[in-house]
Amino acid sequence: MSNHCAPASAMTGKSVIHAITASRLSMPLLALATAFAIVGCSNGSDSAADTNPEATEAAATKDKVLRIGTEGAYAPFNYTNADGTLGGFDIEIANAICADMQVTCEIMAQDWDGIIPGLKAGKYDAIVAAMSVTPERAEQVSFTDPYFSNTLVFLAKKDSSFDPSKSGDIDSHSIAAQRSTISSQWFEDTYPKADMKLYDTLSNAFLDLGSNRVDAMVSDKLPAIEWLSSPAGSKYALKGEEIDINDNFAIAVRPGDELQAKINQSLANIKANGTYDKINQKYFAVPASATSTVSAETTEQPVAEEASQ
Repeated sequence: MSNHCAPASAMTGKSVIHAITASRLSMPLLALATAFAIVGCSNGSDSAADTNPEATEAAATKDKVLRIGTEGAYAPFNYTNADGTLGGFDIEIANAICADMQVTCEIMAQDWDGIIPGLKAGKYDAIVAAMSVTPERAEQVSFTDPYFSNTLVFLAKKDSSFDPSKSGDIDSHSIAAQRSTISSQWFEDTYPKADMKLYDTLSNAFLDLGSNRVDAMVSDKLPAIEWLSSPAGSKYALKGEEIDINDNFAIAVRPGDELQAKINQSLANIKANGTYDKINQKYFAVPASATSTVSAETTEQPVAEEASQ
């Protein structure tokens, strides 16, 4: 955009005055026009200074926002507080990564079934929602390095004879799980004849278990322990041993997005500086109230505390 000032080589201050003098302006107008000419050129210099590359880059960094999608219904990883704000392990990890990247986090809730479509549609830039890395999902998104390793568990009433090590017990009981999760996919593949009840959210699955509308449930270990330590889960226990299915949680971005490498670097940084361990300890130090619900008849092995990943 032109600032209407001619280059110095084309028109000097004297030539400006000469050009104006040659016109039919009166002397007062001549003085005023000269002043405007000088001020106009001065403003052009100021404008050039404002477009200094370093200043522009600093402003862009300050105003940059990283939009993150999460579910908001998968405690303790992500949940919605009574006031509508989001909380949980995923939320704090996301905020720590944003702080390391020196960008502002803008985190929004999205129903699980629509969370990958929302990323692909550009609703947000990344998904931080306890999402397991699977070959099917890797065809649609790019995953960062893992930020958590997960195991599966079965839950049932403490006085229940349900034993998940016996396929006959599983086939003869109704089992709850959250739809489109690694736990439900594993269960469907492993026990295709079972009476499986699928729910849109983990909370609804726990609700039906606690209301005796299903006999047992398969879930990620840590949300299960969270529920067992609550009043609603006080009459329930883990049944059988933990199931290691090489399940890793990672952050999803659109394929080919340079954000993948940036998040990997920040994730490595927060692990190196101790931030990750502090967040992990806050959410995943297993409370005694949860481990005491595991009866001796279900397993002889104590519930091990989840190690930092």
